[in-house]
Amino acid sequence: QVRLVESGGGLVQAGGSLRLACAASGGIFSRNRMGWYRQAPGKQRELAAAITSGGVTEYADSVVGRFTISRDNARNTVYLQMNNLKPEDTAVYYCNAYSISLNYNSWGQGTQVTVSS
Repeated sequence: QVRLVESGGGLVQAGGSLRLACAASGGIFSRNRMGWYRQAPGKQRELAAAITSGGVTEYADSVVGRFTISRDNARNTVYLQMNNLKPEDTAVYYCNAYSISLNYNSWGQGTQVTVSS
């Protein structure tokens, strides 16, 4: 299994920025697909951004142009840079590590992001 620890959440005004980080231990980080998912109150968890082991990224339509996902394999860490935040970005953000070849799908404990209007 992989242990994931998120950090960087907090309270920010609309238009502001936050950078989330997720540190992984266990598994083989460089072989993971890493993702940031978010869950707002009363809503289902949804993908915000993901990056494959080869560096290919994907984003939810609602965050394109505002969020950037990146990874540092030397530090076993994935980041989510969030700019021009909107109140609708308010959610708990969860880090995910997925590897079909290594047979795991692990989640972090989540970090709260709150954007005030």
